[in-house]
Amino acid sequence: MTEQTVNRSTGTHADPRRGHDALAREILVLKKQLNAVILAHNYQVPEIQDVADFVGDSLGLSQQAASTQADVIVFCGVHFMAETAKILSPDKIVVLPDKGAGCSLEESCPADKLRELQQTNPNFLTVTYINCSAEVKALSDIICTSGNAVKIVNACPPDRDILFVPDENLGAWVMEQTGRPMTLWRGNCYAHVEFRRESLLKVKRQFPEAKVVIHPESLREVRDLADEVCSTEKMITYCRSNPARQFIVVTESGIIHRMQKECPGKEFICAPSVDAMRAPTDPCHCSECKFMKMNTLEKVRDCMKNLAPRIELSPAILQRARLPIERMLEISARPG
Repeated sequence: MTEQTVNRSTGTHADPRRGHDALAREILVLKKQLNAVILAHNYQVPEIQDVADFVGDSLGLSQQAASTQADVIVFCGVHFMAETAKILSPDKIVVLPDKGAGCSLEESCPADKLRELQQTNPNFLTVTYINCSAEVKALSDIICTSGNAVKIVNACPPDRDILFVPDENLGAWVMEQTGRPMTLWRGNCYAHVEFRRESLLKVKRQFPEAKVVIHPESLREVRDLADEVCSTEKMITYCRSNPARQFIVVTESGIIHRMQKECPGKEFICAPSVDAMRAPTDPCHCSECKFMKMNTLEKVRDCMKNLAPRIELSPAILQRARLPIERMLEISARPG
C-alpha cells in the first residue's frame, strides 16, 4: 500500500493566512497559466500547504503528480523529493522554490561512498530509504519509505546481506520490527535526532492522557516511549482515528498545521527539541527543519514565473533510479 495524500483541488483551497492573500492569488493564476500542480510536503509552512493541490509525504506527492495531466510540477519540499517527482514524471517540468533546500540525511550518503561500501560485499542487497539523491537511488536494489520499510525488508531474500541506507535510526527500528540483521549506513536526519527521552518524559508528565506518536527516524530512547511509531502520513491517520483528544507529536513541527485542519477538536503538542531544552526561555519548543523552511510563498511564485530552479536528471539516472522504486511499488501492492 502506497502513501496517501490529501487532495486540495482547485475549487476547495483554504484561504491563506492574513498577509499572504495577494501572493496566493498570483500563484493560483500562474498555476492555471502553466497547467501546473503544486505539491507541499507535510513539513512546509502553513501558507504553502494552503495553496497546494496536494499535501502529504514525498512519494505519495510524486505519485499524485504523475497521475495528473499537469505540464509543470511545483514541489514545495526539499531537493531529493523534487528529484523523485522527476523520476516518476520524466516528461514534466519539475521546479523547486529554493535550490538550496537540501537534506542532512541525503548529504550523509554520497553516491561514491555508497558505491565503495557496496563493493566490499558482493552479497549486499541495498535497501534505500527514499530520502536520498537520485544517484543513490540508481545504485539501490529497492527503495522503501518509512511507511513500508518493514514490509520491504521482510520481502528481501533471506540469503542476501541487507545494506540499509541512509537513515540508521529508521534502519534500527526496522531491525527491531523484523528481527532481520542489517548493515546500517551511519546517517540521520538532524531534525529528528534532536528529540531526547528526558524532555519527552517531561511533556508526558504534563499531558498524561496524551498519546505519543513518533517518527521512526528518531532515536531509540525516544521511540521506546511511543504509543505509535509511524510515517508522517500514518501519523495523520492515527490521530484521526484514535479516540484520544491530545497527542504529543514527535516529528518536524510543520505537520501540526495539517493535523489541526484534519482533526478539529483535538490538541497537538510539539515535543521539545534539544535546542529548546538548552534555551528554556525560547517560546518555541518545536523541532523545525531549516531546509524545509527555506521555501516561502514568494519563492513559490518566483519559481513558477521563471520555471526555475529546475530539476534536471540524465536519461541514464532517470532509468536506473526508477527501477528500485518500481520494485518497491510492486512489493507494496502485495497482500499482507
